[in-house]
Amino acid sequence: MVGRVFWAELRDELRAIVREPTSLFFGILMPVGFFVLFNLLYGHDTVQGLSAGTAMVATFGTYGVITVASVQPGIGVAQDRDLGWLRMKRVSAVPVWIGLAAKATAALLYGIGVLVLMGVAAAAFGTLHASPWALARVAAALLLGSVPFTLFSVAIGFRLRTGAAIALLNAVLFPLAVLSGLWIPIRFLPSVVRRIAEFLPTYHLAQLGLAQLGDGSSAIHVLALVVTTVVAAGAAAVSYRHARI
Repeated sequence: MVGRVFWAELRDELRAIVREPTSLFFGILMPVGFFVLFNLLYGHDTVQGLSAGTAMVATFGTYGVITVASVQPGIGVAQDRDLGWLRMKRVSAVPVWIGLAAKATAALLYGIGVLVLMGVAAAAFGTLHASPWALARVAAALLLGSVPFTLFSVAIGFRLRTGAAIALLNAVLFPLAVLSGLWIPIRFLPSVVRRIAEFLPTYHLAQLGLAQLGDGSSAIHVLALVVTTVVAAGAAAVSYRHARI
């Protein structure tokens, strides 16, 4: 019973991302478009000992994955609240957590799609120089590391209406991308920005992805993301408890 309900919810969520222009544009088209543009311009340069096109799979891949993870679940929860769907689910026999799990899983699946598109583009441009196993490690690290961003997104969705949730999620996402070196290599940014980046989960996720390509250690970045996940889970729980559904 639970499995059938989950799959039904998941199908609806997968369709919703494609049908929702905001989620489709900001969550899929924009990250892939930025990746293609920067790859064409700088893909054959060298960044941190890697070809720029290969490094971008980790850095722009981080941007693509957290965009899907941050935008879609929060917007979906906010829309369900505005339409009264969450109120109906709360009093129905279907647990609310199934719907939330479906939203998170849909974001995860679209995140995989974004990474695949980026990898195919880099390979087509001749800028991708990494083994399939290394790319699989990058994808696994980025997808697992997107969990706290999904939780924060859900927390915002429980507290704000749809329009406000969209505005806030995007207002937070773009500065994080710039300050974490997701678009411009972190070594080219001012020293004050590099110091700020060390406290940002987006920076640690990108560095964790780069580490899978042979650039540095993973331990500190994993620790930072674990701490972020605990904080995000607490925020989501509090938001759900106090949400006006």
